[in-house]
Amino acid sequence: MPLAVFSLDLLSENMLLLVALLFFAAILLSKIGARIGVPVLLLFLVLGVVVGSEGLGINFEDYHLAESMGHFAMTVILFASGLETSARNVKPVMRQGMLLSSAGVFLNVIFTGLFVFFVLRPFADTGLQASVAGCMLVAAVMSSTDSASVFSVLREKRLRLRENLGQLLELESGSNDPMAFILTLLLVQYMAPGSYSIGIPGPEWLNMAVMLVLQVGIGLAVGLAAGTLGSWLLSRIKLPGGSLYSILILSLGFLADGLAGVLGGNGLLAIYVAALIIGNHMKGSFTREVFSFFNGMTWLMQLSMFLMLGLLARPSMMGVSALPSLLIGLFMMFVARPLSVFICLAPFKDLSFRAKLMVSWVGLKGAGPILFALSPVVAGLEGAGAIFNLVFCITLLSLVVQGSTLIPVSRWLRLSYDDEPQVESFGMELPEEMGMLRDHVVSEEDLSAGATLRELSLPHGIRVMMVRRDGKFLVPHGSMKLQAGDHLLIVMGESDD
Repeated sequence: MPLAVFSLDLLSENMLLLVALLFFAAILLSKIGARIGVPVLLLFLVLGVVVGSEGLGINFEDYHLAESMGHFAMTVILFASGLETSARNVKPVMRQGMLLSSAGVFLNVIFTGLFVFFVLRPFADTGLQASVAGCMLVAAVMSSTDSASVFSVLREKRLRLRENLGQLLELESGSNDPMAFILTLLLVQYMAPGSYSIGIPGPEWLNMAVMLVLQVGIGLAVGLAAGTLGSWLLSRIKLPGGSLYSILILSLGFLADGLAGVLGGNGLLAIYVAALIIGNHMKGSFTREVFSFFNGMTWLMQLSMFLMLGLLARPSMMGVSALPSLLIGLFMMFVARPLSVFICLAPFKDLSFRAKLMVSWVGLKGAGPILFALSPVVAGLEGAGAIFNLVFCITLLSLVVQGSTLIPVSRWLRLSYDDEPQVESFGMELPEEMGMLRDHVVSEEDLSAGATLRELSLPHGIRVMMVRRDGKFLVPHGSMKLQAGDHLLIVMGESDD
């Protein structure tokens, strides 16, 4: 094989060269994907398959290492999404989002698990344990809406949705991974006693019940504590640069995840809760640099995780899973997800039928489900390889069908806004806490009350920072005479006058 000479020793020069080549190829593919409308994360996944053992020859079969690296990447992605979630923006959809990420995930598992049980029985040669618990496990690892996929597609395509759907989808996808992971661990524990046991004497169901309470309770408690500690530190500590603030905040996220795991809680839940608290209390000139740092980290983690999971795939072993994967994937898209969404959102009359349809369609799968599918493999469950193959095929189907049709579906449902015009900021940036930059083109109507800037009668809280006229930049003052067509760079914020 052409690339079989490369060693997968993480410290070798060959490994660094290989990673550089893969990242370079992935970035080039992202440009192609943006032009042809294919989700970038799908291309990362396919690239991993192409260069894998059945493609160009990179042999990677360490599922334990893949699970560890994938969990690390997932914590960074979830932490970054939590930091960027504005409590003010998601407050109108908080109840809907939390209901979808808890009860919605549970209902999805029930509906899909029962369907898998009845569909897979004629396909016994897949190697999957055709028990109810085994089929529920398949459903559990696929039950979450993948945050990396949703964030990537919504922001990559700059899709702006009505009825607060953008905030709802990002909140749901960012907060439902912990529930899916907890259900996966519980079912693995049931099918392979002792793999994740907490050691309580008595029946297995008692261990599972206590484990569920501990996972949620400790995860929430640790997340709240780490978030509160982080907010307190950031309000009092002064560091010499924004980069150090970014590292400090990231270390607090790792602290929440690690401490929750040591105490028997869910680390993904802890890190997301901590990020929500820190992100909504973070103030200072370093804020923009922190968000820029985590944006880059998110892309790095997404790229690495999708490439790695693609390397694990064995296309020759997936042929037998193709038909059940197609049937299960279509069922999840058109039955299980819509049923779960409509049941959970039934009490909320302010959301239109069209909005609920849109939420039903944005049930994107991604690296999260594939990563969760490694848990039964690591636990040594019989037929775990078949679960991985099923989930991989269903993820590809979801990214191709759902990820590529979000814009057409949103337009068909009349739920998307027109593209937001780009703000002409003249290359200037402003700390978020100081306000927002906007540009305004002076019209003849603006000048009807007078031609000077003083006579422009600007609304309260708006100040002109710069005037651009015929390619020249002018410093504004009250007696400056304006002309129709002048570009004004204005700042919108609070004012004490």
